[in-house]
Amino acid sequence: MKLLTLAAAALVLAAGTARAEIEIQEVTSPGGIEAWLVEEPSIPFVALEIRFRGGASLDAEGKRGATNLMTGLLEEGAGDRDARAFTTATENLAARFGYDVGDDAVSVSAQFLTETRDESVALLRDTLVSPRFDQDAIDRVKAQILSSIRSDATDPNAIAARTFDQRAFGDYPYATDYQGTIDSVTGLTRDDVVQAFDRAIARDRIHVAAAGDISAEELGTLLDELLDDLSAEGAPLPAEADVATAEGVTVVPFDTPQSVAIFGHEGIDRDDPDFFAAYVLNTILGAGGYDSRLMEEVREKRGLTYGVYSFLVPKDHAALYMGQVASGNESIAEAIDVVRAEWARMATEGVTEDELARAKTYLTGAYPLRFEGNGPIADILVGMQLDGLDPEYVETRNAMVEALTVEDVNRVAARLLKPEALRFVVVGQPAGLEGDVTQ
Repeated sequence: MKLLTLAAAALVLAAGTARAEIEIQEVTSPGGIEAWLVEEPSIPFVALEIRFRGGASLDAEGKRGATNLMTGLLEEGAGDRDARAFTTATENLAARFGYDVGDDAVSVSAQFLTETRDESVALLRDTLVSPRFDQDAIDRVKAQILSSIRSDATDPNAIAARTFDQRAFGDYPYATDYQGTIDSVTGLTRDDVVQAFDRAIARDRIHVAAAGDISAEELGTLLDELLDDLSAEGAPLPAEADVATAEGVTVVPFDTPQSVAIFGHEGIDRDDPDFFAAYVLNTILGAGGYDSRLMEEVREKRGLTYGVYSFLVPKDHAALYMGQVASGNESIAEAIDVVRAEWARMATEGVTEDELARAKTYLTGAYPLRFEGNGPIADILVGMQLDGLDPEYVETRNAMVEALTVEDVNRVAARLLKPEALRFVVVGQPAGLEGDVTQ
């Protein structure tokens, strides 16, 4: 009970402690593993974030969903503990472990108390070095995934996203849901799970960040204990993907009173020198909440939707610029017309000085609030590594936002926004909307 009480207190304090300034240390373990650290000894608690680059894009041919299934099994027993024993051990240590997967990375998150750090790291190590992959756990997690896939098959948002990806990426892994299909997941065996583990969990693709009550020397020792016995190399990362979209509308008939539309075209890479200007541009166009142009034109002026958004999607091997809107079947055509018009207007006219000033105020004011505790800090740091950023980015980011001019943003608007390639995928029963129909 003491550990649980202490853990709860530490997590509350860690979540509520905002830092205006943070000092990032670059750490290299004796065994050569690199990590970033923000040391905060005032709370007896450590957050650790590990990313293995590659993710679900490493699924072997014909084995779609294998990496997702494997990741879901990492906390279902390890070493000499089955799933129940592993859960009990984690709870007794008041530790938290999380495992997730996306198109481009497998994520491992850990939070533990200073008092139980050694035991918690040993338990976490078992999941990364000796996962059990027991058949009963495989059957249980597979059933959960199949249930999720069946649910997505009746979710208009999921249908729209899947259809857009199929059109944009062809036969590239990004074209299909990383969960897999009913057929592909049903056919996965324990050997497929082991192969997915060997392909994804390896030292040659690790990124690590930590925040909390741990020194650089202690973190170096921890990293070797935790990760030194991993395989040296995983499967090769996939090649770059081509994004192919064309202006127009694809309609997926679905019996619902409201249509959902996802739209987009090729975007901009995270390491492109113009990415920052594109980020600010997107805030003005569709990511700035009620202040954005799309929200103003589609919702506030015309009442066609509760929400409309745009977002940059810089994946590791391709980039998209996308958006989403939902409206009644009788009004979705008008909503799409307004979105299309604003997309084109932004491309040709750009933004105003006032819009840019408001976007800068919002972005620079909101950024420090993201560093609100050990967990978020570790997560931000490992994300920066994946994006190829330097530790100094935390200090220079707001200055880079402030340095942007209207001319910078408008030049990028003309480059990035492509009305001639803007594809809409609409799921519903849209009235008065012409386009190709897919089932």
